[in-house]
Amino acid sequence: MPVAVHVLGLAVFALGTSEFMLSGLLPPVAEDMGVSIPQAGLLISAFAVGMVVGAPLLAVATLRLPRRTTLIALISLFGLGQAAGALAPSYALLFASRIVSALACAGFWAVGAAVAIAMVRQDQRARAMAVMIGGLSVANVLGVPAGAFLGEHFGWRSAFWAVGAASAVALAGILALVPRIPLPAERPGLRRELAIYRDRQVWLSVGVTALAAGGVFCAFSYLSPLLTDVAGLDSAWVPWVLGLFGLGALAGTAVGGRFADAHLFGIMLWGITASTALLVALALLASSAAAAVALSFLIGFSTFLTAPALNARMFNVAGAAPTLAGATTTAAFNLGNTGGPWLGGTVIDAGLGFTATAWAGAAMTVTAIALGLTALRLDRRSRRARTTRIVASSAGAAAGAPHPDRSTADCARPAAATGT
Repeated sequence: MPVAVHVLGLAVFALGTSEFMLSGLLPPVAEDMGVSIPQAGLLISAFAVGMVVGAPLLAVATLRLPRRTTLIALISLFGLGQAAGALAPSYALLFASRIVSALACAGFWAVGAAVAIAMVRQDQRARAMAVMIGGLSVANVLGVPAGAFLGEHFGWRSAFWAVGAASAVALAGILALVPRIPLPAERPGLRRELAIYRDRQVWLSVGVTALAAGGVFCAFSYLSPLLTDVAGLDSAWVPWVLGLFGLGALAGTAVGGRFADAHLFGIMLWGITASTALLVALALLASSAAAAVALSFLIGFSTFLTAPALNARMFNVAGAAPTLAGATTTAAFNLGNTGGPWLGGTVIDAGLGFTATAWAGAAMTVTAIALGLTALRLDRRSRRARTTRIVASSAGAAAGAPHPDRSTADCARPAAATGT
């Protein structure tokens, strides 16, 4: 892998920490801002909404801009958003700062993914994306638990300051190590890029990604209160369990990145199926602290096992528009990260309890499996059709070719007789 891909993974560590650290900070944020835990959970959805809207918009807006300059501008804006969140005096301003940070994060993901894909061969795409997603996994291993630890001992605002500092380190890495990426000789055309949305496989990929991510984060967004209120763990254990989820995510990303290029649909479908089974197990066994802790690791593994495959799948079906492909994948993941916490908050508000978030998440992942199987069936049908056309074309060419034992004059007579 080019060193620039690893630098992008370092930047994603800061982005991912900000996106997911609120899972361990919901109780203190809710208390400080005078809102309920489901309302505090909407801050996670606010970030995801900004990602959903921002990814395609910023991808289009920066389509003809130098990519390195765009990355520098976006990581700088992200850092400023973290500082604004740390200083926010009210829930409304904190909400707004999350959206600003999310817009910058979305643009960075879209452009960064396109840069990573451009620097490697097609058969290394899943591995390149695994490096970037690895930054997200490390964020779950170190960043999210560290945020929860800071929130527990120094107040939740300290976690925002820490992410701001991490984004400054990422900015320095980009300035020093990411090369200037030349724009294509042919200037990107918006109409041509948007043409990818005519392909139903693109929309199936969006649906699978959104539902797979949403199902897991429907439960994960409320993992902290589930661990303390249902499993009976002390709040001091929450950062460690979140770190265990992150270790599972890191392991899953490594395995998925290693095998997804060769077994894309297998990794994708089996990973989502495993997540479904583990969410059901969490719903049934949440009152057992040991089970809840073990399942946190396994859910992290199964979730991030599929991430390289989901990313690579989008680039395969939308390869004609790599920037929008990256933006669309980012938007799809965060569409799930929006809908999942919202659905989780809805079932909690309905009085169904924190374990109901796991049941609701499993319903989303089951739907993702159905869409994934549909995409697989269409892909196989398309491959068979292409094979049939190639065989037919080859047979036609062979039928019209001169026989090696016939003279040139003999070969010419049938053609003259038919007027060809």
